[in-house]
Amino acid sequence: MNTKIAGHLLVECLLAQGVTHAFGVPGESYLAVLDGFHLHRDAIRFVTCRQEGGAAFMAEAQGKLTGRPGICFVTRGPGATNASIGVHTAFQDSTPMVLFVGDVASDTRDREAFQEMDYTHFFGPSTKGMAKRVERVDDPERLPEYIARAFATAMNGRPGPVVLVLPEDMLTRPVKAEALGRVEPVQAWSDPGALRDLRNLLLAAQKPLVICGGGGWTVQAAQALQRFAENWQLPVANAFRFQDTFDNHHPQYSGDVGIGISPALAQCVRESDLILAIGPRLGEMTTGGYALLQAPKTVQKLVHIHGSAEELNRVYQADLAILSTMNAAARSLEVLTAPPTLPWVEWTRQAHQGYLDNLKPQTLPGDVDMPEIVAVLQKHLPADAVLTNGAGNFASWMHRFFKHHGLIKGHKTQLAPTVGAMGYGVPAGIAANVLTGRMAFTIAGDGDFLMNGQELATAVQHGGKSIILVLNNGMYGTIRMHQEREYPTHVTGSQLKNPDFTALAQAYGYVGVRIHKTHQFEDVLLAAMARPEGTLIEVMLDPEVITTRGTLHAITQAALAKQKA
Repeated sequence: MNTKIAGHLLVECLLAQGVTHAFGVPGESYLAVLDGFHLHRDAIRFVTCRQEGGAAFMAEAQGKLTGRPGICFVTRGPGATNASIGVHTAFQDSTPMVLFVGDVASDTRDREAFQEMDYTHFFGPSTKGMAKRVERVDDPERLPEYIARAFATAMNGRPGPVVLVLPEDMLTRPVKAEALGRVEPVQAWSDPGALRDLRNLLLAAQKPLVICGGGGWTVQAAQALQRFAENWQLPVANAFRFQDTFDNHHPQYSGDVGIGISPALAQCVRESDLILAIGPRLGEMTTGGYALLQAPKTVQKLVHIHGSAEELNRVYQADLAILSTMNAAARSLEVLTAPPTLPWVEWTRQAHQGYLDNLKPQTLPGDVDMPEIVAVLQKHLPADAVLTNGAGNFASWMHRFFKHHGLIKGHKTQLAPTVGAMGYGVPAGIAANVLTGRMAFTIAGDGDFLMNGQELATAVQHGGKSIILVLNNGMYGTIRMHQEREYPTHVTGSQLKNPDFTALAQAYGYVGVRIHKTHQFEDVLLAAMARPEGTLIEVMLDPEVITTRGTLHAITQAALAKQKA
């Protein structure tokens, strides 16, 4: 056809924004866009996924890795609701993303047509919603405007997801419009007066602590943050599942603040007299259920630096709130001059020592030593490897024992959902490899893997390779742990009858290997790294090994003793 249709224009708009990959599940409601991908197949790749939840997770991973919106296409109704898990993850993780939803034709709207639903109410932009913005494009000539605004909204302020709804008939109409130019995020710079106030708070402090994380970080921002921390000899902790924001090998690193926080770091937070929260929104996981940092007013002095005015003073009333994007904030902070002597040098050393002490594992039962497994990964994975996980106790092995260089060395290396979504790790790892070509390593539980294990087919089809470590303990481990704590010995709903994971992997086109003992892992990992295909390594983990610090039996016995008391 010589006439350009809206579906083709949409793809041209994506190309203008620098998009090279789009993830999705095809649907008849956006066939015109698929035809646009075919037309521009040499410039942009449509990655066909097996379920919309997996596709949305891949797009969310794309947003984390690139700092620009991850792109996902789904069809109406069930396609959109399946994809909502990825949108929710992008919202809570502050990840830029655009979800395109093919919709019913305009002449059937508002009749409860086949798979019709109200996306504005479903994705509901609000502080409790799933998207920053939800819009329906009825005029094809305005597609460039809507797409440019979606990219701007997704990246500016607190990054997050945007939903664009595309009526089927709109996409087939001829258009004359042209794509708009590439949108770049706007930098909000710290107020000079606020920076002077921050310096005065630092000069008055005895035990300051930096907590960094959240969305919007760049390599340059991470490097500037490190220079600021070094100038002021500050201890630095990373927020929950943003462990690649500050170099874990640095002598001022004090650990990650989140689920499974080390007792030493938790005590450090409590004893601190000044918290510098740079980037995180200070959600429930990072703040220990709003108790480690008491809401709405912390015991410690609180400086909160964030890119969204709506986020500042929303939950925590800060002593000093600074509106700034991370790139600008870190570069502003590094020019603050420090005095020649600082009273907290020993405090910083102790905070780092607490982190090192936490790397020493407890003795746990079974033939598989998970800290040693992680040590093998630390030894052999390249520094730029992307590590991914979903939600579950299994992830705590990597969170506690693996040390990220991360952004300071030029690469984002951790993809993990702060929203706590199961099934994230497998598709995120596949997306990371497809997008970057870097090695992707995923740790998954048996229940977690089965949420999106079908995306191995996507990897094989599109030339992706990941190494997946499945910890098989025959149960939803996190739920079982809580079950034993609250209702000891009343095991209901948390048991799993699993398939043969190695045979399942082989059926998809991966190599599947099962190990029962620690010493078997190193050779299996090296072989997986060397082969061209992806590999699933199944580890038969003793069900008693429920956390990095204790056993299921100990949790049960403590709960029973509490009941008797």
